[in-house]
Amino acid sequence: MAPQLRIFVPPHPLIRHWLGIARDRQTPTPLFRTAIAELGRWLAYEAVREWLPTIPAAVQTPLAETPAEFVDFSQPLAIVPILRAGLGLVESVQQVLPTARIFHVGLKRDEVSLEPCCYLNHLPEQLEVNSRVLVLDPMLATGGSLLYTLDLLRDRGVSAEQVRVLSIVAAPPALQKLSQAYPALTIYSAIIDEQLNDKGFIVPGLGDAGDRLFGTP
Repeated sequence: MAPQLRIFVPPHPLIRHWLGIARDRQTPTPLFRTAIAELGRWLAYEAVREWLPTIPAAVQTPLAETPAEFVDFSQPLAIVPILRAGLGLVESVQQVLPTARIFHVGLKRDEVSLEPCCYLNHLPEQLEVNSRVLVLDPMLATGGSLLYTLDLLRDRGVSAEQVRVLSIVAAPPALQKLSQAYPALTIYSAIIDEQLNDKGFIVPGLGDAGDRLFGTP
């Protein structure tokens, strides 16, 4: 059976709460950063729920010995934030995955062609065998930045099955492109919005996430 793109929108009340704060145009920059970080944390919890192997063990409580399980952090993990907006998710996601290595990819959208231009690539030439990668791309509008990054990972030996994407807001045009190019991909998003406007921004969305994170016009 052919693989099919999977996208999960976790029905968690804290995700809905922080999404509402992030969407509000009146939210000041410091609180917006907090909202994005909290969304990253809760989405990361959901994304790795069935992704992390565990090791059975036994521990001694103050009263008796009891079975326990611990995450096997020996499996290689990587976090790939797509700059700029992906930076808003890094710290909270790293708190969930403290042993993960971080590789930055910087992309800027050409405002005429709407295609991504790469100005920073800190990915190694080859990632470790069986690496699992969490890509942080808060706004999946046209999908161009994520497709570019997935191509970079593919060229370094990482298949779509090894990748999970964290997004705050996704839109149908991006999901359609990703489904065609990487049908085995899995995405976790706080919401799927309806459409893009003529400038390629998600509507209703939350505006330019990078500008709102860093207080730039």
